[in-house]
Amino acid sequence: QVQLVESGGRLVQAGASLRLSCAASGRSLSVYGMGWFRQAPGKERAFVAAISWSGGTTDYADSVKGRFTISRDNVKNTVYLQMDSLKPEDTAVYYCAAGLLKMTAAIKGGAMDYWGKGTLVTVSS
Repeated sequence: QVQLVESGGRLVQAGASLRLSCAASGRSLSVYGMGWFRQAPGKERAFVAAISWSGGTTDYADSVKGRFTISRDNVKNTVYLQMDSLKPEDTAVYYCAAGLLKMTAAIKGGAMDYWGKGTLVTVSS
């Protein structure tokens, strides 16, 4: 089992930056592809960013490309989402997820093995 705990979400103004963290316990994340997803009020959960289990490839939703960066630190067993130039439409609960040996294309589909409980990001205009 892998337990995932997100942190770093808070209220910020438009244009600000935030870094979300996803800390894992139970197993090493080194063999897991990792993804960040978000769910805005009244909307379905949507893909945000992915990093392959090897760390060699990343992918992003068009809405965040160029503003968000996903990274991983397998020593710390943690995945990060650096969010810059935040917009009010980025307001959502952000979830991280782990998928065994998944590459980015599979992560985008959302069929992951483990999910965290989410952290709320609110961007005011």
